[in-house]
Amino acid sequence: MLNPFDIVIFGGGGDLALRKLLPALYRAYQEGNLPEGSRILPTVREQNKQQEFIETAHQALQTHLGKGEYNKKDWQAFSEFLVPVVTNVTEEDDNWDKLRGILDEELQRSRVFYLSLPPAVYGRCCEILSIKGLITEQSRVVVEKPIGYCGESAEEINAKIGEFFQEKQIFRIDHYLGKETVQNLMALRFSNVLFENLWDAKTIDNIQISISETVGLESRAGFYDKAGALRDMVQNHLLQLLCLVAMESPHKLNAHSIRNEKMKVLEALRPLVDEAVDDNVVRGQYVPGELGGKLVPGYLEELGEGSSKTETFVAIRAHIDNWRWSGVPFYLRTGKRMKERCAEIVVEYKPVSHNVYGQAAGTIQPNRLVIRLQPEESIQLTLMSKQLDKLEMQLEPVTLNISLSDKYSNGYHSDAYKRLMLDAAANNPALFIHRDEVRLAWKWIDPIIARWQQKGSPSLYRAGSWGPESADELLEENNHVWFNVGEQA
Repeated sequence: MLNPFDIVIFGGGGDLALRKLLPALYRAYQEGNLPEGSRILPTVREQNKQQEFIETAHQALQTHLGKGEYNKKDWQAFSEFLVPVVTNVTEEDDNWDKLRGILDEELQRSRVFYLSLPPAVYGRCCEILSIKGLITEQSRVVVEKPIGYCGESAEEINAKIGEFFQEKQIFRIDHYLGKETVQNLMALRFSNVLFENLWDAKTIDNIQISISETVGLESRAGFYDKAGALRDMVQNHLLQLLCLVAMESPHKLNAHSIRNEKMKVLEALRPLVDEAVDDNVVRGQYVPGELGGKLVPGYLEELGEGSSKTETFVAIRAHIDNWRWSGVPFYLRTGKRMKERCAEIVVEYKPVSHNVYGQAAGTIQPNRLVIRLQPEESIQLTLMSKQLDKLEMQLEPVTLNISLSDKYSNGYHSDAYKRLMLDAAANNPALFIHRDEVRLAWKWIDPIIARWQQKGSPSLYRAGSWGPESADELLEENNHVWFNVGEQA
């Protein structure tokens, strides 16, 4: 049972806190997982905002919670957990002493400092926490991605945080790792003999990991044009999913064992350098197109600039050079203004070694496992079966569909941030990222960025499509095709 804790949300009035963090903690309260007496301390910059914050939070919950989640009684009870505080994260003023006074009322409690801030100020915020004496043995700091814009800058940020917090106190969050379906991936792999014995190069033909978004820049234009899809999505989300798909079974399901196996995958990733980037990586940028029946602007129009080489789409053919995955291509794909919003892992198996039915029975399609992470959470397994309404032998693919969203529809709401914040409070780092993982991920990504800076521009693709044609051609070289939701049986 989780003991009462204090969580300080720096940037408490920001977009992430209002859209994700507060709704997640509200859900934790509704499910009985927010211990009585815990305190949520969102920070605001000005005294007058402190008085307004409760109503701001109230409005945010009504806006961002799902249908049927909000009710006045639960809100009134949840609001008692909220203790807004005034803090400037870059100045050592008296407000920090007031914050310490509040926290020291419960000196032995776990303290979670959630930095919902730009990475550039992580170090300064941690420094002031140390100067003002707010860091205790029971303290943890949670930092958001992306950590840096390259390996060097990431190391500088991690080193600065490491001056004030021990590595065991630093919780680098990737919210995809908190998704229940992602955790279920390990349960599927390591608790079912069916998949345990069919998870290597002998049986699997290729694996696709895709995260597609229908949104454009929204309010992130300034950040996104400096980052791009490779830094924003591939360096963290996609590589973390790749690690969970490809890693060996950990000795135990603890943070140390899981991290060791993930790092082995990152170390085994075949480097993409110079010409190898040209041959195995596609970058794209969306132009105006039709999406959801409406004409939407292109990237440059949304950005308000005449030109930019920032990629909004990336597709990569990667290889893991170890005994389990030798010869199996891993296709990674992410993009904005795509046709559908979806995050999924697709495992395509090899064809049967001998077709006993012949051509008259129809084409035998390889088996396929689809683990969908969003928008709905499901597991689909496609098998070949006889068409039962025909006397002659005719084969067709049929799909076994486990809808996790339907199974757990009785008041339970899957929420990655809820899970991860509660794990941080409980000092469980299993679903967080170690400093060495960040270093290895950037080591693989940096040469791709360097190559793009030397030559080339993004291929263009229509908003509302599945990306540039060159991404399809990347798979065609191996006689593969992308699995696009809604377009395949």
